[in-house]
Amino acid sequence: MTRVFITIDTEYSSGLYNGAGASDRAENYARSIACVTPEGPAGITHKLELLAEHGQKAVFFVDPMPALVWGVAAIEDIVGPIVDAGQDVQLHCHTEWLGLAGPANPLASKATGKDLADFTFEDQCAILDYARTTLIAAGAPAPVAFRAGNYGANDDTLRALASIGIGYDTSHCPALVGTGACRISLTAEDCDPVGHMGVIEVPVGAIGTIGGGLRHAQLTALTLGELVSAIRHARNSARDSFTLVSHSFELINRRRQSVNPIVRRRFTGLLKALAGMHGVTTGTYRADPPALQLTGGVSFPLPASPLRTGRRIAEQFVSNALYGSL
Repeated sequence: MTRVFITIDTEYSSGLYNGAGASDRAENYARSIACVTPEGPAGITHKLELLAEHGQKAVFFVDPMPALVWGVAAIEDIVGPIVDAGQDVQLHCHTEWLGLAGPANPLASKATGKDLADFTFEDQCAILDYARTTLIAAGAPAPVAFRAGNYGANDDTLRALASIGIGYDTSHCPALVGTGACRISLTAEDCDPVGHMGVIEVPVGAIGTIGGGLRHAQLTALTLGELVSAIRHARNSARDSFTLVSHSFELINRRRQSVNPIVRRRFTGLLKALAGMHGVTTGTYRADPPALQLTGGVSFPLPASPLRTGRRIAEQFVSNALYGSL
């Protein structure tokens, strides 16, 4: 049985931050978490309802760092509905909030930076300890897994996670090696869970691209057909798990506050496909975390297909032209 981990990075937007007032927090929540639109909410409550309707599990990686400016209640409003729905809450962290926190910055050094990898090992330990403590204070069980904001982790991040008792990280994105913010010393060939720097590193899924590269398995990066084909390929290759990435706000355009029907149909279609797919189940880090691949050999991603690629290019063009970017 191949387990699919639907991971949802759940976060306020530092880019939309306008101040520490209650109205500013409410506006950010409406655009980034609840995703309020004229057609109704399309954020985490909507996703929770769809997951329940189709009997699927997901992992919500919640960023508690906005508590630096809005207090723990801002995180409680996120954690509560997820826990009540019986879904998995794990730890996320965008360090951009340290630059907005002013004197509330918990670091003795008062350092700031875009990514965790910008900080020393000691500061990363302090940041992660603050984030974990705040997430628990907001009502989440003690986290066992982590993903860095922007995938911006390095080997020190993994060592820091191990030092505070978090055993899983999923910041390595093979498709973005050499181009993204992640500085973990793994390669594009590391596509299965692997022990690294004291934790189990769980790579983000990928598919092959024309010309020999990889494309990451994110809801806004692949079509429904590509996502389903990648999962079937993982199952047929006897892979233990396959990780997909989404965000709390990906079903809408946040600046317009309007639904992107193409991406919303993609998410709903994915849940429907998973519910009826033989040999596949959705997993959580709380109940059944990813396992090291023990079957031997290297797992190869779904090979590139000119037909699937052409459909994606056309669909993405229509999506961006009609509904805009996030």
